[in-house]
Amino acid sequence: MEPILRAVNLTKKFGGLVAVDNVSFDVSPGEVIGLVGDNGAGKSTFIKMISGVYQPDGGEIFFNGKKVSFADPRDARDQGIETIYQDLALAENLDVGANIFLGRELKKKFFSEFISRILFSAVLGLPLAVLFAWAAFHFFQWPGLLLGMLTGLGLGSVLGWLFACVTQLVDRRKMAGESAGALKRLDIEIPSLTQQVRNLSGGQRQSVAIARSIYWNARMMIMDEPTAALGVSEQRKVLTLVRTLASQGVPVIIISHNMQDVFAVADRIVILRRGKKVGEQIAAKTTPDKIVSLMVGAETVHKMGVIPRALENNGSAKV
Repeated sequence: MEPILRAVNLTKKFGGLVAVDNVSFDVSPGEVIGLVGDNGAGKSTFIKMISGVYQPDGGEIFFNGKKVSFADPRDARDQGIETIYQDLALAENLDVGANIFLGRELKKKFFSEFISRILFSAVLGLPLAVLFAWAAFHFFQWPGLLLGMLTGLGLGSVLGWLFACVTQLVDRRKMAGESAGALKRLDIEIPSLTQQVRNLSGGQRQSVAIARSIYWNARMMIMDEPTAALGVSEQRKVLTLVRTLASQGVPVIIISHNMQDVFAVADRIVILRRGKKVGEQIAAKTTPDKIVSLMVGAETVHKMGVIPRALENNGSAKV
């Protein structure tokens, strides 16, 4: 299957530090990739290049078969790459629907915004033009008349634009209905969509963040430590969501230090160490011990007496 994402020899430097060094990576539709590595391995830097936070110093990114370059995260989102970080970026004082449509609210349009601007500009601008022209004529004669008319029309246009915005009221009922549909698509159950997000559990908040991405047509999802600080039952719900996304053809890159979570959902595991890609394993054909040995460099630390030989006997791979 043609990969939806291909990263070729991506490199990122911060001064003299090479955070990511010639890492190549591909993701196919419906695939779950576990991206693992010790702290400082370059995982976060790598996904930030894919999601538009950082621009690579070297290498290329191909998405949907086309070479792409993201100036910022909005460019990546416009292409369909959604990233959910640990803080989830939710407004806790708003309800579920308001969070799913945060910054992209649906509005009741009594008139189109363009027509509203023209109407309000005319209604406000013409009287103001007459008033300003009459006042200016008494002081500056005909030049004042022209200046007053232009000033009145300009001020009327500004006020008309503001009033036109006011007429575009937020359609909360439609947003709630659309939100319910997005949650249902992922088999997410939240008792009340009108309660504030701060009153939801950790797993429910994670679900809202995922539903928001799916509603806006995410083509690929990146999840950074999605089960951190969650209870066991909440972790299971989030991992089930990951598999649901994959079954619907949305590939997921999941970053986690929890090997149990990675093996529970990942089809393939990519290992980074000190900014370099040191291994790639099929999850069903490897073991946590092998992955950990690649993460820490088993041969090196074994010589120092840090890792027992039993780990090497369990199949640690050479790096």
